[in-house]
Amino acid sequence: MKKRIFVAGHNGMVGSALVRQLGGLENVELVLRTRSELDLTNQQDVSAFFAKENIDEVYLAAAKVGGIIANNSYPADFIYENLMIECNIIHSAHIAGIQKLLFLGSSCIYPKLAEQPMSERALLTGTLEPTNEPYAIAKIAGIKLSESYNRQYGRDYRSVMPTNLYGPNDNFHPENSHVIPALLRRFHEAKINNDKEVVAWGSGQPMREFLHVDDMADASIHVMNLNKPTYDENTEIMLSHINVGTGVDCTIRELVESVAKVTGFEGKISFDAAKPDGAPRKLMNVERLKKLGWEHKVALHEGLLSTYQWFLRNAPQVR
Repeated sequence: MKKRIFVAGHNGMVGSALVRQLGGLENVELVLRTRSELDLTNQQDVSAFFAKENIDEVYLAAAKVGGIIANNSYPADFIYENLMIECNIIHSAHIAGIQKLLFLGSSCIYPKLAEQPMSERALLTGTLEPTNEPYAIAKIAGIKLSESYNRQYGRDYRSVMPTNLYGPNDNFHPENSHVIPALLRRFHEAKINNDKEVVAWGSGQPMREFLHVDDMADASIHVMNLNKPTYDENTEIMLSHINVGTGVDCTIRELVESVAKVTGFEGKISFDAAKPDGAPRKLMNVERLKKLGWEHKVALHEGLLSTYQWFLRNAPQVR
């Protein structure tokens, strides 16, 4: 008999990667709902959905996400919508008797000045980055919701925290996107327009870690399918989340130069050091995940190339 798996947020970057991989498994029947078909912020609708659908497993990849501008402009929307989605899905899954659920969080759960590389133990040890604190608190709540249902009801609800993700179905908006899609679009347009120079923000010195979304999906499925004794042995009851990343970072300058090469831009690259750099380094400690038998497969250059090719194929929709 096939497992009925609900992927919440299946049209997003991570959700769609999960669908691509889970959809290729013979023992899986995917259950998917668009936002117009199921409002995840509506408790009654979510409860009715779980009561009806006989779901076996849940991947909770649905979230309201955005860049610094969006997080600063709409903090109430970010904390409210994400809390409602998590509470509705996790509680309704429990009421429906669903034993297995995987919650997908974010590396922004860690303190702004966390020791590098950031280990799972850094959670709740310091002040969060102010610009996305409401979103981060919602994600921390998702971890603690999962842990609390495990403690009180014996559920097997797990959490994974990805580093910076990129890949197909990313947001390439010129103002609201993250660094990789923003750079891919900027260098692509510079090449098309025969621009002589591209100016990147900041000094180029900060270091960042990037994980291809297909690796994130693969890691999520790996963690979900670990037998419970193995998972429990490598986590703690109230520190159960697992970092997902490469454990390798690069400077923003190196990233910019790689994007220029991938897009074929041959002009000058300069850096505007008057623009903000952000944190000097953000790297995940992935030792816990390595002990559980998973490491990333997609190298950064290879991932940038395939993401740029996806952008070119879908440029009319994303421009």
